[in-house]
Amino acid sequence: MTLWHYAFVQHALLAGIITAVLAGIVGTIVTTRNMSFAVHGVAEVGFTGAAGAVLAGLPAGVGVLATTFAAAAAIGVLGVRLRERDTVIGSVQAFAVGLGVLFLALSPRYATEAFSILFGSILAVTTDDLIRSLVVGAIALATLGVIYRPLLFASVDPDVAEARGVPLRLVSTICLLVLALTVAEAVQVVGVILIFTLLVIPAATAQRITANPDRVVLYSVGIALVATVGGLACALYTSWPVSFFVSTFSFLAYLLARAISMRTPRAAVRSAGAACSAGGRQEVTKAS
Repeated sequence: MTLWHYAFVQHALLAGIITAVLAGIVGTIVTTRNMSFAVHGVAEVGFTGAAGAVLAGLPAGVGVLATTFAAAAAIGVLGVRLRERDTVIGSVQAFAVGLGVLFLALSPRYATEAFSILFGSILAVTTDDLIRSLVVGAIALATLGVIYRPLLFASVDPDVAEARGVPLRLVSTICLLVLALTVAEAVQVVGVILIFTLLVIPAATAQRITANPDRVVLYSVGIALVATVGGLACALYTSWPVSFFVSTFSFLAYLLARAISMRTPRAAVRSAGAACSAGGRQEVTKAS
């Protein structure tokens, strides 16, 4: 019997695929809206949730999901504009990390589950975790599908979108809630520390390759899938962690994309990007 026949490996593979697809899609929104700091902030709040859940005798994953969701709602309500949003994220993140340290200090036992959130533990995914991943992923993608057009409009030109009646605060809050669900899924693969590996690098790599929005999504998902499945495969036959291989493959893809983009004339890239933005703005304006 090969390693791939074991239930825990199959669970890890399915969880990795679900997470990669979700992160690859949501990552394109993250990079378009300059929300990388939000990813980092929400992920660190997830660690606090894990520590709190362990202290309360609950599964760490439940704590991660609850606290990332609450933090995203708070950030969305308190800050919409980039400068205002970053200030709110920094404040919420600082308080949450301090609270997490307190939870760990109060824990009567060594909080292994909480620490696993820092570095990922995809090989420890259970059947219940897998079911939760499916449900959370489906909810996140369905929600993103509903708000996609106004979200795209607000991302391309927020001033015009607001003037045409797009509720920026509501759209931003819902977007952050989708991000929170995605972060809660991604941390089980790469952990809080390496969260950018799946939620930023694949999308950033795809945007280096093409300016077409549809292709960016496809390439982002593809890169995330290759990095995740390839990282899992390498980890099964070595003593090295999955998160290391996932981050390495993602970074290598990014370096390759940069090398390819450097061979493309800058003027052509700028023209394609401008055409893409204008096309997206016209499409959403018509739809609104």
